[in-house]
This record gives sequence, C-alpha cells and structure tokens, in this order.
Amino acid sequence: MQTSIETLGKLERKLNMAVPAEQIEREVEQRLRKLSRTVRMDGFRPGKVPLKIVAQHYGPQVRSEVIGDAVQKAFSEVVKEQRLKVAGYPRIERREGGDESELAFSATFEIYPEIKLGDLSAAEIKRPVHAVDDADVDHTIAILRKQRATWETVVRPSQPGDRVTVDYSGRIDGNEFPGGKGGAMPVVIGEGRVLPEFEAGITGLKAGEQRTFPLTFPADYAGKEVAGKSANFEVGVKEVSQPKLPEVDAEFAKSLGVADGDIAKMREEVRANVEREVKKRVEGELKQAVMQALIDSTALELPKSLVELELQRIVQQARADFEARGVKLESLPVSPEALEAQARRRVTLGLILGEVVKAHDLGAKPEQVRALVTEHAQTYEQPFEVVKWVYSEPQRLSEFEGMAVEANVVKWVLDRAKVEDEAVGFDKLMGGSK
Repeated sequence: MQTSIETLGKLERKLNMAVPAEQIEREVEQRLRKLSRTVRMDGFRPGKVPLKIVAQHYGPQVRSEVIGDAVQKAFSEVVKEQRLKVAGYPRIERREGGDESELAFSATFEIYPEIKLGDLSAAEIKRPVHAVDDADVDHTIAILRKQRATWETVVRPSQPGDRVTVDYSGRIDGNEFPGGKGGAMPVVIGEGRVLPEFEAGITGLKAGEQRTFPLTFPADYAGKEVAGKSANFEVGVKEVSQPKLPEVDAEFAKSLGVADGDIAKMREEVRANVEREVKKRVEGELKQAVMQALIDSTALELPKSLVELELQRIVQQARADFEARGVKLESLPVSPEALEAQARRRVTLGLILGEVVKAHDLGAKPEQVRALVTEHAQTYEQPFEVVKWVYSEPQRLSEFEGMAVEANVVKWVLDRAKVEDEAVGFDKLMGGSK
C-alpha cells in the first residue's frame, strides 16, 4: 500500500493511502469462499450454496469489511512507524479519480500537542484556612434542627421563614402558559426555591386571601418559552405554617445517631463531621487554585477532536442527570455551546496532568490509596466492610487512585508556587452568604 502524510496545521495531519484493487478483490473472494462453507440459505444444504449466490447476498458487506480492514491496517502501521500520538478518531474518506487499478483513501486526524510545563515559581496561590470552633458547631446544629423542623398552622399574615401553601395561575398577555398554573404548592418564604417576586407576592397574606401581582422572568430562565417575559400571577393562600424546631435534647441526639442520647457526645460527633467537611472544602478550593495555576502557566494547543469528544460526554451526562430528576428535555434542552468552555478546561487539565504525573513520577502509591479509602470508610458504621467493598470494585478503587494522583500533583505545585494562607469564615467556606 502506498502512503504519504500531509501537514494541514499545528496538530492536523492527513494520511493518503492507495490500496491495489487487485489485492482487495483477492481478499474479498477468499472471504466469500470461506463464508460459503458455513452460510445457510433456504433451498440449499449447509456448505453447498453456490459462490455466485453468496456473492450476490454478501458481496457488498464483505467488500466494505475488507476495505475497512485494509485502511485501518495501513493507518495503524504508519502511526506506529512514525510514532504519531493520534488524538481522537481519524476521519476516513474515499478519494475519487486517479488510477483505476487502486482504491485511494485519506485519513484526516489530529495528534497530541507537545506539552511544555510552565514556570510555577511566579504563581500565587491562596490557601484557605479555618479552625473549627464552638460557634461552627452551634451553627451546624441549628441547621440540623431546621432540617428536622415540623410545621404548625398559624392564623396570621405570612412572613419570612413560613411555609405558605398556594394555588396559583399565571398569564402572559392574557394567555395561560405551560407550567404557569398549579395547586397546593408549598413555598417556604426566604428559601429561594421560587423567584423573589413570587415570594414577595405571597408575603403578608393569610389563609383564604388572594393577591394578583406582576412578575418578570429572568432572561436566562430555564423555561425558554417564558424567559425575559412579564406575567401576571393570581395566587390564593390555602395555609400558612410556621416551623417548630426540635429541642436540643436526648431525643434530638438520638435522631442524629447517638444511641444513648448523650448531648456532649452528639456535639463531639457533629464537630468531627464539621472538621471533615471543612478539610474537604479546603482541599477542594486548594485543588481548584492549583489546577488554575497549571492552566495559566502552560500554553497549550488543544486538539479539536478531544474537545468534541469531551463535549459529547458532558452533554450525555447532563441529559442523563436531567432525566434522572424527571426533567423533560423538550422544555429544558442542553446547549452544547454553553458547555464548551467546561470541555476545553477538562481536556486542558487532562493533558497537563498527564504530563506532570509522567514527568515527575506522581502516580498513586498503594499506601496513599489505602489511607484515602480508610479515611472515607470512617464515615460509615462498619468501616472494615466498606474498605473490603471498595477493594472488590475496580471502578470504585480507581476513583481513590485518581484522588491520590491529584493530591500528589497539588503537593508538587504547592512546593513550587508562592503560597499564602488566607483565613476564611465558616459560612463562606461552606458556601453560605455571610
């Protein structure tokens, strides 16, 4: 087979191939003869179907397979011979014209870029620091009480923190719209699960009262058919309830898993859980800062094919997540364009991390993986059984191996960058508004 390679760009290449037609025909005939010995067709005994009839039925399929195998073999041999690192999948096309004694094809593909890691000595990374104190424990217990609140009906106007059950009907230009009408919908004022204008519209109403108010949907609202439009809503309040928080007593402690109801023991366990979560958040923020430093310090040309493949994976995962939550994709389509930046970032990090790990031997060590698995297992009632389960599931274990590699990379970067500790408040660290 004759081959030649063209350089189309920094990463794009085209492999031109020409396969002798005689060679293809010979291979097609051999495969058809072999097939005729086993193929079954009505009116013929097994192995007695005439070659001409086998060719009529299976010739096009066999020819396609032979050509595909020949082209793939030629492509693999050239890639191996020239030590090309192919990114993504080649686009193979038939080339018309030319010598009739041969079949000509071209395979257009991209190669991986050469990765030169940047200088991290000038990178500035802020490391969040927070020491868990009694106030953080109190704050967490307050949240746990709120999560276990019961509701009691009140006969007064609704106010922030109340749960208001409403019937509602919305119209745009006098016309109803999909999703604009519902009954017995509970809304906790101040929780932010509905638009602020809707919360304001139901604040100050008693059970049995009604109100009409205008509402403008944000331009980026998920429901595209109403995004940016103004509507008039009419609501009727069916019930107003206020939360009743449980007392911090033995029963409350038992609800949190402290069998003997000891409040001091409960606080110790809450503190331990908070410290684990704070550690996790700090490590997460630090990892993001490290990854950004790697991206900022390393100039990199991205193969378009890898970005497209990653984008497809992200879109498929997003669609699966929406469907798992019962969201109809017709009303909430996933826009690939909105996810392209995420795909480019993932590909960039994947290439850079691969080079860092290989160049500096930062692969996961068995003892690191064991320590991560053991730490994870401590949050369960039977840690030993969890460890056994993780090590029996290769896919699950690979997640911890990946975590170990990331930890090695983070340490490697922090040893080279300018790192400054920065005190961070509990609410900010945990994603609150304070």
